Amino acid sequence: MNADWLLMGDIPARAARLWGDDLALAFGEQRWTHRQFAEDVDRVAKGLLALGVAQGDQVAVWMTNRPEWLHLMYAIPRVGACIVPLNTRYRTDDVAYTVIQSQSRFLISIDQSGPINYGEMLTDASEQIIEGGYLEAIVMLGEHLPDTIGWESMLESGKSVSTEALATRAGAVTVEDRMMLAYTSGTTGHPKGVVHSHKPVQNTAERAMLLGHSKNDVHMSYLPLFHAYGFSEVAMMAALTGGSQVLFDVFDPDEVLDAVEKENGTVLHGFDSHWADLTRAQKLQARDVSSLRVGTLPAGMESTVPVAREVQDLFCPTTSGFGMSETWAFIASSHLSDSLEQRTEASGYPMYGVEFQIRDLDDGRELQAGETGALFVRGYTVTSGYWGKPEATAEVFDADGWLDTGDVASIRPDGHVVFVGRHKDMLKVGGENVSPAEVEGYLLNVEGIEEIAVVGYPDDRLVEVPVAFVVASSQLSGDEILERCRGKIASFKIPRHVIFIDEMPTTPSGKIRKVELREWAKARL
Repeated sequence: MNADWLLMGDIPARAARLWGDDLALAFGEQRWTHRQFAEDVDRVAKGLLALGVAQGDQVAVWMTNRPEWLHLMYAIPRVGACIVPLNTRYRTDDVAYTVIQSQSRFLISIDQSGPINYGEMLTDASEQIIEGGYLEAIVMLGEHLPDTIGWESMLESGKSVSTEALATRAGAVTVEDRMMLAYTSGTTGHPKGVVHSHKPVQNTAERAMLLGHSKNDVHMSYLPLFHAYGFSEVAMMAALTGGSQVLFDVFDPDEVLDAVEKENGTVLHGFDSHWADLTRAQKLQARDVSSLRVGTLPAGMESTVPVAREVQDLFCPTTSGFGMSETWAFIASSHLSDSLEQRTEASGYPMYGVEFQIRDLDDGRELQAGETGALFVRGYTVTSGYWGKPEATAEVFDADGWLDTGDVASIRPDGHVVFVGRHKDMLKVGGENVSPAEVEGYLLNVEGIEEIAVVGYPDDRLVEVPVAFVVASSQLSGDEILERCRGKIASFKIPRHVIFIDEMPTTPSGKIRKVELREWAKARL
């Protein structure tokens, strides 16, 4: 281990050493101290070694928020492997593509969560995955399928692995090793695997100090663990600071607020859509939330300001921030000492070791404070590139290592960043990135669709939702088109509306004018 860096897999052992008997995790009626949690992480790590996970292997994880997910997020990098978190809203084609493209040798999944049968979907996707040629084993938590390994069986086999063998493997891990492939939808084609080493752990640790997190904090952990936000700002943050987290398998605002009252919760997190749901729930049924100390709420866009303002009095002060899969969760953050205006109408101040630059959208020249343009970022938290996609990597990095975020922003005279929107053709559906090109490519396989264009339509809760404009050569209904998507691709990617038109509006060069389509959607819907 490099003494200058804290490695992902070492975090639980450090927490056990510093705060061993303090509460680390609550999940329903189950409780873990930091010492117990670290012991379980090592049990899982030994199971992975017995399974045959080698240093540098990709291990995909497809399950809802559970204690086992938290164990895996540390155990996988502890043995020198790389975690590949899969979105729980993926469906058969999504998961097959991601497992194959990531070259994952192992997949660990839950059998079922509520009405969603992950085991059944894996069965449907198995032929595609096997043809991919990389996957060697599937571990199932719950009822395991034929030709898969049960979670308990993996743990049992791990008993044959000595503590010394695990220590040897963990000791060989370096900060430069791949720690995570975070899949994110780009503006073209399928999702891309963003490569991250162990270095961003330092960024999260520094923000813990910035926000004053300590062993006295109780984080409400309902953000999906497969997202960098929940992974870094909640789960990892609690372990780094000796605090505890109350884990929820899904986000239910009433359950969260009940838990705040019962567990004396001190920290809430989320996008404006989460806070809006919490606000509505609290107004309908008031709970005692006086224990709350601070929250995180990425703000700055005009649509986020009203929500951000309201929660200050209803719940607690919030800090804003900016980040993305390619840069890590919060590479900009505000501070509790910042003004109300700064915390609710800007997107934070660049963190140590990260540089921001605003460039003109047309000629690329660097702009001055207060001017709006393309946001570029450079720093140690920024990805080294997209897994297996050198051309896509080259498209977003310049010769000096600056990453084109695809976003439009400005840097105010006070140094705070204001996120304005996206200059690339990307949708943000309730915090989920959606690539119009991916959805368009998928729907073009539907017989009778000649042309299709997917654009964003404003939504009060999710910020925006996809709308599909279709030129069809035969009689098709919108319901028929949407039915082809259900159960095949993630629900947040499925267009909410289908609008049939005779021809697409285009530029002189033949490019579809999506700006015009967005206006059409507003007019027709």
